Amino acid sequence: MTESQPETNPSADTGKKSMDEIMALCKRRGFVYPASEIYGGINGFWDYGPLGSQLKKNLRDAWWHDVVMTGCRGKTGPDGNPVRVVPVDTCIIQNPKVWEASGHVGGFNDPMVDCRETKSRYRADHVKCMGEKGDSSGQIYAFIDGDDASFEGALKKLGKYKKKNLTRDEVDICPLTDLSVEELAITVGPDTKEVGTLTEPRAFNLMFKTYIGATATEDDIAYLRPETAQGIFIHFKNVVDTTRVAVPFGIAQTGKSFRNEVTPRNFTFRSREFEQMEIEFFCHPDEAGAWYEFWRDWRMQWWKDLGLEGENLILREHEKDELAHYAKEGAGTSDIEYRFPFTAPGYGELEGIADRTNFDLKQHQDHSKKKMEYHDTTRGEPLPNGQPKGEWYIPHVIEPSAGLDRGVLALLCEAYTPDPERPSKVYMKFHPRIAPIKAAIFPLVNKDGMPDKAMEIYRAVVQRVGAHGFVEYDPKQNIGKRYARMDEAGCPFCFTVDSETLTDGTVTVRDRDTLSQERIPAGDVPGYLAERLGLGS
Repeated sequence: MTESQPETNPSADTGKKSMDEIMALCKRRGFVYPASEIYGGINGFWDYGPLGSQLKKNLRDAWWHDVVMTGCRGKTGPDGNPVRVVPVDTCIIQNPKVWEASGHVGGFNDPMVDCRETKSRYRADHVKCMGEKGDSSGQIYAFIDGDDASFEGALKKLGKYKKKNLTRDEVDICPLTDLSVEELAITVGPDTKEVGTLTEPRAFNLMFKTYIGATATEDDIAYLRPETAQGIFIHFKNVVDTTRVAVPFGIAQTGKSFRNEVTPRNFTFRSREFEQMEIEFFCHPDEAGAWYEFWRDWRMQWWKDLGLEGENLILREHEKDELAHYAKEGAGTSDIEYRFPFTAPGYGELEGIADRTNFDLKQHQDHSKKKMEYHDTTRGEPLPNGQPKGEWYIPHVIEPSAGLDRGVLALLCEAYTPDPERPSKVYMKFHPRIAPIKAAIFPLVNKDGMPDKAMEIYRAVVQRVGAHGFVEYDPKQNIGKRYARMDEAGCPFCFTVDSETLTDGTVTVRDRDTLSQERIPAGDVPGYLAERLGLGS
């Protein structure tokens, strides 16, 4: 067994936040449910409840507005011109030749290892192994990387085998993929007590197969898309030919993708059905470096503007040995990473920004025999008659690719704020722009004309901000319990109608984050709320 340094406890730096508690709140308040729960669930699939659906929509809409509708919120690109991005919406199922050209059919593989006893299947790069430090003989025990319970179970089994109590500092840890065949034969799997039940790692294609038509033969095989990017690439020429766009410009798309993950885990972080927000930005090869830096920096700032600030968010440039197959030497590739409770003190990928060069367009040109070259009339020497000669080239592509579900999960983790002084003991500190419930309107008691006045305010607020999120009207329970429920839902402002409202026409505004309260005229509520949500007064 190859010696390595002992790992840091993955949960040592999670501080006040517990992933189990976050998941419990998500279920309790209707953010995320296990898919098919009444039938025992299905591994790697999750459903969004009412609040989760709206939270996800708000994040998607924010991305769509800022990327597509306003061109990076009106930002000027490195060429000195406004950024132009247009949308497409392509099919989940494409001609299988698309995935052959992209390399997914032949090369979209993860190494997997099976347990002959438990029939469990693991991604080989997600499994690590331990043995007593300084002892190269004896059994080796495997565990799931990043899973505290799995690690502690393996440590306990190793200690029992060695007849001593072992600590984390007394073991050597290495990836399962570093083991020799002989070492694998004396390894105990993560979920078994038996030695030698793990198979050698082998390639496992992550594509979901399906069949087109009624015959369902091998000639009818198709695939659920593993990414939305290829749908953009195959329509590059169509977009150029049917719109007024000119390089540099981007094509954006959101939508579902599917990967048959060997070991889906960590709540919605790694699942088999997920949604992406992808941009493919086409530019001249000489300008690729500048555009890469532009998108890298702007995308990092975008996540910060939604509340993912501080040490939990980092920008990490890839090392040379991490570069993808489409990246050439010197091409930029970086990840925006968030420190989730289950990755702490490390980080998990939230969005990748990559210079894909002209790899994808060239692949589709070679396989389809359709030209993907672009005629740039702004370049090249003019003809004798003064008309531009132009330059033909296959554009390079900068790809900012974000996981929508991972974005929602990061926002949930970031918003989760324990507060023992509150009745709810916790509140969700969502940025007002993405909060699923924008406001709650309460009559203090459900009588004395207060419900009528509260309903009047509710209708006015719905007309003003209802297109951006829920507005809650709740006349039941004591006011403290209603505030507590809104704290857990992440509602930024609550407006309460009381006896004073009926005499002086003012209502109480409660701020979720500060718990401060002030009184404002009832008629000002829609404008007051719209201004604080960034919608104008």
